[in-house]
Amino acid sequence: ALIVDPNATIVVEPGWAAEVNAFGHLLLHRVAARERREAVGTRADPVMLEVFNNLFMSIAEQMGEALRQTASSVNIKERLDFSCAVFDAAGALVANAPHLPVHLGSMDRAVQAVIARFPAMRPGDAYVLNDPYAGGTHLPDITVVTPVFLEGEADPAFFVAARGHHADIGGRTPGSMSPDATTIDEEGVVIEAMKLVEEGVFLETQMRAVLSRGAFPARDPDANIADLKAQAAACARGAAELSRMVDHFGRAVVAAFMGHVQANAEENVRRVIDALKDGEFAYEMDNGAAIKVAVRVDAEARRAVVDFTGTSAQLPDNFNAPEAVTRAAVLYVFRCMVADAIPLNAGCLKPIDIIVPQGSMLNPDPPAAVVAGNVETSQAVVDALFGAMGVLAAAQGTMNNFTFGDGELQYYETICGGAGAGRGFHGADAVHTHMTNTRLTDVEVLELRYPVRLERFAIRRGSGGTGRWHGGDGVERVLVFDAPMRVSILSNRRRICPFGLAGGGPGACGENVLRRADGTEKRLASCVTLDVAAGDAIIIRTPGGGGYGE
Repeated sequence: ALIVDPNATIVVEPGWAAEVNAFGHLLLHRVAARERREAVGTRADPVMLEVFNNLFMSIAEQMGEALRQTASSVNIKERLDFSCAVFDAAGALVANAPHLPVHLGSMDRAVQAVIARFPAMRPGDAYVLNDPYAGGTHLPDITVVTPVFLEGEADPAFFVAARGHHADIGGRTPGSMSPDATTIDEEGVVIEAMKLVEEGVFLETQMRAVLSRGAFPARDPDANIADLKAQAAACARGAAELSRMVDHFGRAVVAAFMGHVQANAEENVRRVIDALKDGEFAYEMDNGAAIKVAVRVDAEARRAVVDFTGTSAQLPDNFNAPEAVTRAAVLYVFRCMVADAIPLNAGCLKPIDIIVPQGSMLNPDPPAAVVAGNVETSQAVVDALFGAMGVLAAAQGTMNNFTFGDGELQYYETICGGAGAGRGFHGADAVHTHMTNTRLTDVEVLELRYPVRLERFAIRRGSGGTGRWHGGDGVERVLVFDAPMRVSILSNRRRICPFGLAGGGPGACGENVLRRADGTEKRLASCVTLDVAAGDAIIIRTPGGGGYGE
């Protein structure tokens, strides 16, 4: 019943009664007892579907906030270079916080690798890995996976995972983003799935032994251990929240809605496919490699094929992207095409068949180096897919990876640039685009913790592509060093500019410049490692996004 007066509307729910007392007060009281768990069934319900979408995402967000607050590194605490997510009993992605798409779209493969390797898990255990050939992205991204056990059950009911970018995991250069690496072992310490926490006890001795092994061990294991403990704490928070959800709704309801949110995402992607047409696109990288993709639509089956046949073979450099990263890019693009506010999850890929030739740069064979594949090639894959669909001009197409350090300090950042334009909207200026979603370190923190000064950080006016809807502008960032450091830049779109679409103009290419203390300048390649002295500066001008329409 609805009781309406000029100042309020009162809803009397089933099982309740309302009466007016002698003072004119309206009193509501329950007339039929009902357990809370019986209020929600296991059948899909539009209202409860929306509730569970947000509940699952909320758990991932709480995990992320726990990780941010307990981590000690600039990378995680300040730059927010981490991702957290919730998975079902099979390791399929259910929901995520709005963190990094390149992490989230590939993390289910890491969870499934842990499930396959450790069939006998116990409460209080947690696992760790960074292997790019087992669901990882690149070596600095370390993933902690925790099984969630419910009371009285011998097998995990769910999983939670937290992935964070560590400032250094070894490798040829400080910061573990070496442009010169040609094998995975030169990029740092490879962690195959192993136990990190056993029945609530953090296995620090074993973890330190792993971080110290190999020809290029981690330079600061203390920092790695501190962040790994924070990741384990974040997973513990997620496990506790899932258990609390089960206590409230019941195990059957929570498990059922994990399936429903994936089925809902699948149907939303099918609606996208209904509106798509066949398309193809080819996009060259600065190193001469090419990404080719064709999108073929089967309207009757409401399915799409994403075929990367024709893409360049596995590369001798580190621009190879593990298959999990390529898959993450496809998942991200199709999720972007969905207008509804749904979690990015495994359901988005169910109506899509992905063909990635083995031995190509998008599905390399070990021990190929992959550090740039995660941060650079993934961006090019996204741009090529949007180009094949004809919906979005290229974004800056790079993360502009900038690292510096020595034996004691290591720092890493990605730098924002221009977003691509599309029909009806301009590209945004000075933003992180597509597969990355991090911040830049606040200048006060940067200058306090590292021997550098930020001389200039400004929008690079006019660098976006022209068109009816113009591309977003990139930025110019100038860092001056107060001490000798080894610097590495891993970037793209310095030779091949971001494309425009439907008659729109390309965005401006990026530039990397070394300015010596005496004022002389030298233009640098897309990828370079060099030593700088006190007074030297690095100038990075990031690309603009492409324009759309004449």
